Amino acid sequence: MTDFIETALSLPAVVFSFMLVVVVVYWLVVLVGGLGVDMFDGDDGGAAGDLLAAAKLDGVPVTIAASLLIAFAWFFGMVGTVAIGELDLPTPAMVGLGIVAVALAITLAWIITSFVIMFVRRTLPRVRESSRGDFVGKICVIRTAPLGAGTGQAEVTADDGSTAIIQVRQTGQDEFSAGSTALIFDYDTDGEFFWVSPFAAELDPGGRPF
Repeated sequence: MTDFIETALSLPAVVFSFMLVVVVVYWLVVLVGGLGVDMFDGDDGGAAGDLLAAAKLDGVPVTIAASLLIAFAWFFGMVGTVAIGELDLPTPAMVGLGIVAVALAITLAWIITSFVIMFVRRTLPRVRESSRGDFVGKICVIRTAPLGAGTGQAEVTADDGSTAIIQVRQTGQDEFSAGSTALIFDYDTDGEFFWVSPFAAELDPGGRPF
């Protein structure tokens, strides 16, 4: 055990040992429910997400990619520490080899992590991200009238059962009242609103227009 700790605290392994401790503590906290797996992802992964995407390590939460990268780098760092320790070299030479080993460990860790993430991306089923265009063809309930050239809001139910309040407009002169139903037939990307027309739900035996 003493030899293991001494190796972990020697160059090049020491560079990754403290990182690995942080990773282990983080996942222990996740296991007890104190943190979320994607707590560092933000809305779009942030700077860390951009960095991992540039390194071809995107497709999984930032915390998972970073944890794999650190774990593999630490392993190769330990191997490098043991290999360097077997050599009878002066201290400056060992430090130089240690720096080279750090770079090599990071490179090997990046290669293996990228292959692991690539395998995960190909194995997991692809989930199509929802978009506003998915609401076209659905029935909505008018919440705020009037429509026309003015503003109007309606509530629509997505395929997953969640509801959303959307901005709606109409092209004709039909009168809408709060609680009436309407058919969403188009989406205006420039104005970010939906075009609707009157729809009598009681006259539709299927309950949906399409």
